[in-house]
Amino acid sequence: MKFSFSDEQVEFRTALRRFLSDVSPSVEVRRWMETDIGYDADVWRQMSQDLGLTAIHIPEAYGGQEYGVSELAIATEEMGRALLCAPFFSSTVMGATAIMKAGSEEQKQTLLSSIAAGEVISTLAFTELDGRWEAEAVAMTAAPANGTYVLNGTKSFVLDGHSADLLVVVARRPGSQGTEGLSLFTVAGDAAGIDRVLLKSTDPTRKLAKLTFSNVEASLLGQEGEGAGPLRETLDIAAICLANEMAGGAERLFEDAIAYAKMRVQFGRPIASFQSLKHKAAEMLMEVELAKSGGYYAAAAADEGDADVSALASLAKAAAADTYMQTAIHAVQIHGGIGFTWENDTHLWFKRAKSSEVFLGGSDYHRERLMQEWDV
Repeated sequence: MKFSFSDEQVEFRTALRRFLSDVSPSVEVRRWMETDIGYDADVWRQMSQDLGLTAIHIPEAYGGQEYGVSELAIATEEMGRALLCAPFFSSTVMGATAIMKAGSEEQKQTLLSSIAAGEVISTLAFTELDGRWEAEAVAMTAAPANGTYVLNGTKSFVLDGHSADLLVVVARRPGSQGTEGLSLFTVAGDAAGIDRVLLKSTDPTRKLAKLTFSNVEASLLGQEGEGAGPLRETLDIAAICLANEMAGGAERLFEDAIAYAKMRVQFGRPIASFQSLKHKAAEMLMEVELAKSGGYYAAAAADEGDADVSALASLAKAAAADTYMQTAIHAVQIHGGIGFTWENDTHLWFKRAKSSEVFLGGSDYHRERLMQEWDV
């Protein structure tokens, strides 16, 4: 499969980078990461109503722009560069995708238009207290009751779960195991019986919550007991978008570190002129470009319906996670002592690198998944 960006995609990236440089400088990142809500409502309005970003991969029939995963990946890459504080990943990448993959035609008509317009913020509630991303780890139960379903259990590490208007919840039929009996459900964020607690996490730019469900009424999304397939497809797209987001963050760290090295003078010359730093910079650049290529290729494969998309998603996620973390470590080292201070912005991306490393599953998990997909 050959891959290159179209002129339209290049223009989209350029316009988005310009917008994000205006609305997401580090001073704004610092301001909004300290709040419980975690984002600027006015910026969210601009993203959704003015730019249509929240509708980017949603079909036109449901109020969307009907672009593909490649455009979605470009958006997340640029947001990763800017460290944007917004519920885009939770609502557009995860929540909307889950509804698109699992919902009936009527449900998609009803739910997606408000998400596309940015009027409703959604999220996917999947992981539980153990933080595992395998479908087999789901313990929350969904029992039929009076023509509806009742959810009981706890979801944890739910992205923007403390503030989302709509929750897409993964639960299982009582007594079922493995991938059997899994279903997806929709629940209003303020439904009776839900206790939502904002968690204190390493990365304050990405808000996580614990949700406890006690006899919460929920609406079945799609077919009962057939949630494993749509869930897998949703998580594949999420992993691809996260890989591109991490590649964007790694590239930003690399560029900032090199700019600092050109400015910082020791022994009468810029430290960028030292051979050891040149070697480190070359290695960083190579790893960042490889991570970007892996993310782009996986996104293009998803658009083309490639049979290996799950393997490629895991490959891209594992590679980007390692690259982002190592680039962050090198960036701190290049900055020297100042890189360890709260005033220096490098640590903001460092924390995002660490949180992204484990979000949607760590590198070991995705390497194992890659081997299973390719039957190695």
